[in-house]
Amino acid sequence: MKKILTALVVGLTLAGCASSGNQSLRNETEASVSAKLTEGKTTRSQVQQMFGSPFQTSFTSEGEEIWTYQLDNLQADAVNFIPVVGALGTSHSGKRKQLVVLFNSKNIVRRYSMTDSDVSVKTGVFR
Repeated sequence: MKKILTALVVGLTLAGCASSGNQSLRNETEASVSAKLTEGKTTRSQVQQMFGSPFQTSFTSEGEEIWTYQLDNLQADAVNFIPVVGALGTSHSGKRKQLVVLFNSKNIVRRYSMTDSDVSVKTGVFR
């Protein structure tokens, strides 16, 4: 009985994990990104080589391009596994890494920002 319960707990825990976004950010920190990117030197193609395609692109009013990279690592909250309550909505929490890179008109990194923050995603009655 103990083995069955342990297997059930492990299975539910693993089933509740999800990772989405740019996997190249998985092992990155503010310090590691600072070692790779140099404002005024690093080119757009070098950024793409290091981190791949961005999650999102946008432009400033001056026409400078902004690339956003994002990685979410979420786990299902325990409330999802309560019978009936779990059917009314979902609740996940975890970490988000986000790298935002601003390029100047010559496709050189003008500024960048790397953040690591807590994130919570809720649906249904948990909103």
